[in-house]
Amino acid sequence: MELAIEIQDLVVEFTTRHGRMRAVDGLNLSVPRGHVFGFIGPNGAGKTTTIHALLGFIAPSAGSLRVLGGDVRRAAARRRIGYMSERPEIYRFLSGRELLCNMGQLFNMSAAVARRRAGVLLGQVGLAEAADRLIAVYSRGMLQRLGLAQALMNDPELVILDEPTSGLDPIGCREVKDLIIELARRGKTVILSSHLLADVEDVCDRVVIYYGGKIQAMGTLKELLSTPDQLRITVPVLERETLEKVLATIRADLTKKLPESSALESVTVDSPTQNLESYFLDVVKKARSSAEETSGAVSGGAVADYLRSEDSERVQAKDRILERLLSSKETAPAPAPEKLPEEEEKPAVAAASEKLSALLSKAAPKQEPAEAEEAPAATESAERRESLKKAGEKLSGLLGKKENK
Repeated sequence: MELAIEIQDLVVEFTTRHGRMRAVDGLNLSVPRGHVFGFIGPNGAGKTTTIHALLGFIAPSAGSLRVLGGDVRRAAARRRIGYMSERPEIYRFLSGRELLCNMGQLFNMSAAVARRRAGVLLGQVGLAEAADRLIAVYSRGMLQRLGLAQALMNDPELVILDEPTSGLDPIGCREVKDLIIELARRGKTVILSSHLLADVEDVCDRVVIYYGGKIQAMGTLKELLSTPDQLRITVPVLERETLEKVLATIRADLTKKLPESSALESVTVDSPTQNLESYFLDVVKKARSSAEETSGAVSGGAVADYLRSEDSERVQAKDRILERLLSSKETAPAPAPEKLPEEEEKPAVAAASEKLSALLSKAAPKQEPAEAEEAPAATESAERRESLKKAGEKLSGLLGKKENK
């Protein structure tokens, strides 16, 4: 499997007044492309230090790491990464649109492309209405949304998000999580570092739990969270008699393995509940459908079209070439027929006759006194008029013959 991140025996140490402190201690980690990987752990566990090493912000004390098959110390590798820090440090004297356009110029985009992408991303993160306001007046949640937009300006292959939902309202949190899932679907690799474990559980394929600069647990959520010695059965509401029969059968089977008291306690019946986030989003959706107004951030639009996998880009490029070929065939002028039909031939001959009459009128002599030295020219002009007159008579004869047929 192609890897987005390869870390081997990574060690990162810092010098403090109390001596050397080891923030990351012998980390080994491989992240496949197209996956959402979660970094979780208490404060000071080494999550952000690992991210800074991946970005080339700090040099490792020992070990090696590669990102997207390249050395992170080279600019070419970092151009393929999008990063959102926990607290984005943003130029507050710019507007949101100006910031994104400047980011685009850092990636050598033309002004037109940068402005177009900025507009799409601002709408996507719900800041279309605030695009031209100064960042200084943005709320904490709006700054987070803008930080996410700037991380996607360069259409990165690897997206690293450090606490992306911090300060966001539940609607913004849900939108960010939906965006992360969509990015992974389009072939992007996402690294998510968060203290909100529910967010990690909603979107991540695999999870790493840090403590003391080391990995304490790692695996898929199913591997880490499943309870193999218990089973849950979910069914529609049953009649009471049917439910009693089912429970009696289950308890009878358990009594063979456990004492009767334990068998009775181990079987519980309750109704499933949705989480608070789902309930909240449902209430807001109903309020929005009733045309309730708000002055805050609004739901973003669809994911930007340019944020797609390489395979999708290649398919689109082929489609565009095919469209151009088809359109060129449709717009190509049709070849002229070898012979016009008889009903179309008469107007064409009439047009030729009119053009010849115009030439004859231009060749008519002006009523001005002729000078003696211009006699040869006048003779030549007379001969020309005579030849044009004969040509006109011949054409009139042809026209007459066609009309008589």
